[in-house]
Amino acid sequence: MSARTPDCALVPRSCLVVPVSDERKTAKALASEADEVVLDLEDAVEPGSKTTARERVAQILAEAARPGLAVRVNQVGTAWCHLDVLAAAAAATRPLTLVVPKVEDAADVSFVDRLIAGAVAGRDGCPEIRLDVLIESAAGLENVDRIVTAAARIRAVVIGYADLGANLGCDLEAAAPGARSLRAQVRSRVLLAARAAGRAVVDGPWLSIAADAEFAADRRQARDQGFDGSWTIHPAQLGVVNDLFTPAPAEVDWAHGVLDALAGAAARGSGAVALDGQMLDAAVAVRASRVLARAGERR
Repeated sequence: MSARTPDCALVPRSCLVVPVSDERKTAKALASEADEVVLDLEDAVEPGSKTTARERVAQILAEAARPGLAVRVNQVGTAWCHLDVLAAAAAATRPLTLVVPKVEDAADVSFVDRLIAGAVAGRDGCPEIRLDVLIESAAGLENVDRIVTAAARIRAVVIGYADLGANLGCDLEAAAPGARSLRAQVRSRVLLAARAAGRAVVDGPWLSIAADAEFAADRRQARDQGFDGSWTIHPAQLGVVNDLFTPAPAEVDWAHGVLDALAGAAARGSGAVALDGQMLDAAVAVRASRVLARAGERR
């Protein structure tokens, strides 16, 4: 896998974010079909409940049998961020992703990266701890090129539409043409920066809990723009997201055909070959390998 090609097998199709202070919702999320459950310690948890919520996260990380767990810590600069990071890192028993919200510059990421490094130093058998960064402001969007290269452990970049829209002075979830156009521009900006650094890109959630045609159409647009998955805030949206970000059987067949054809060409000493009227080369092989990785296969 190229250093500039994200490992799609590690990137969830669907991420269900849940306030860990709500035990009923948390239990439902952990039993859901989400590829990854994001245990939220940030905006969804009142300041007076932060300590209890952090203790609950540590308990879940130590006891939960399900793979695919992430923790959204509090923003860098708050009184809770370092406590969240240290508690999650200490409790992790399997690969874990920490989500850093409201990232505005590379220093925010570097701070969390150093905290993790210190927390796991000298710990035998420590699981891998990755980072996802949330872009939620104009400053974060402006600095995204530096943000995505601030730490080697960054897995993905996620867009936070609600906070970003508030910062920009608009509703990024609106159906109006202007909002749709700006949403597409934001996605393109984040996608280019992330891919240049070899990171994955995950679309952010809508505040609407509906899994309607409008939601599906917007997630389909994100997929078609090159995004790897999507956050959701309600279990009802998971089926739509999982279906959209799972390669169709025809795509998987195409990917196998591409790699088989290129393998045959390589055996003959050629680096390119035609298949069904399309010239194939190493760039097409990368696309095909990504399709198979998303489908849970390896070649």
